Amino acid sequence: MSFNKTKEIIEEGDVVILYLNPSNMHSLEVKAKIVSKKGEFVDNVFQTTYGALKVISLVGQKYGSKIELTRGWAHILQPTPELWTMILPHRTQIIYSPDISLIIHLMELKPGSKIIETGTGSGSLSHSLIRVIRPSGHLYTFDFHEQRVSVASTEFDRHGLSEFVTLKKRDICLEGFGEELNHKVDAVFLDLPHPWLAVEHATVALKRTGGKLCFFSPCIEQVQRTCAKLICEGFIELNTYECLQREMNVQYRSLPILDFDCLKYKHTNEDMTEKNERRERKQEKLLTVMHAQSLPGHTGFITIAIFPPYCHYYVQK
Repeated sequence: MSFNKTKEIIEEGDVVILYLNPSNMHSLEVKAKIVSKKGEFVDNVFQTTYGALKVISLVGQKYGSKIELTRGWAHILQPTPELWTMILPHRTQIIYSPDISLIIHLMELKPGSKIIETGTGSGSLSHSLIRVIRPSGHLYTFDFHEQRVSVASTEFDRHGLSEFVTLKKRDICLEGFGEELNHKVDAVFLDLPHPWLAVEHATVALKRTGGKLCFFSPCIEQVQRTCAKLICEGFIELNTYECLQREMNVQYRSLPILDFDCLKYKHTNEDMTEKNERRERKQEKLLTVMHAQSLPGHTGFITIAIFPPYCHYYVQK
């Protein structure tokens, strides 16, 4: 339930993040018993590289506190959409935080916004969308895969987000979003293999006062075909972005420093040898900024388009 609001004390039933190091984090549900692979109820004990943790012992601890394991220690963090994106179980390819932040910015979402998302997938984007639009907004999310819908629904309920999201199994390219959403939403987000097939349905779902449509596609051919469809349907101000992450490492490095005192020596072989030795010995630690050795490459193209108010009346004709 700890996704719902900011908390200070861990309670039973919370989902928490066990932080061991930046590349080793786990989500845990704070309860006394869990079901084993054999279908039996057993004590909820989580094993790590630094020892075991009896999960129910976290009740009453403060979020952010340092806890002891049997062979080391870890920190307990309150989950956020960004942390959840890093550790969630992948049922599909997911959208990561750099792209998510750009998507939310381009769609101009705010508390109270009503938005459609297709497809739900692993729920990475869904958690970030819900945080932005709550408490008075609502997310309508769709996926055609029954098992993914079932698992995502369970996660939303366990995270305390069910009141902000409606999740349905539907192939929206064939069936649309349903009459109950006609002219009800502020924005539509598409993450589909064939987003151009959903554009007409989106024009019906967007409010009569206008709205925004955003879609995510890994291939430029998908972008071109969908943009052609958007123009035919009356969308304007189409823009496509590629969000490339660039990390910088700040660190101290020992660098050779030019010794100008060496210039006073005559240029004889003996003098040059001594000069080179002096230069090699003279080094200084400097604070430098360097690029990371490996950086994430292309993820996908993010396209945003505006559906102006008059287009609703044009489409109805």
